[in-house]
Amino acid sequence: MEAQALQFFIACVTAAGFGIAVAAFGCGIGQGMGLKSAVEGIARNPEASGKVTVTMLIGLAMIESLCIYALVVALILIYAHPQAGAIAALFAK
Repeated sequence: MEAQALQFFIACVTAAGFGIAVAAFGCGIGQGMGLKSAVEGIARNPEASGKVTVTMLIGLAMIESLCIYALVVALILIYAHPQAGAIAALFAK
């Protein structure tokens, strides 16, 4: 039982690590592309900078929320799984 709990914990930590890494990479790329497009739009039409900036900030917040959701899922994988008691007892020894 303890070996299975430990293997499950290792799998959860690995999945959480890969998940947050992929989410951070994807969010970083998305934010970079959005910022690039916003700056290009402002450079082409400086009069629309207010609308472009507001829209860009809302978009960046939405993209960042996706990374935060991935962090929440990763933390749930690590700390709120059914065998958390068995793993805590294993590490307490």
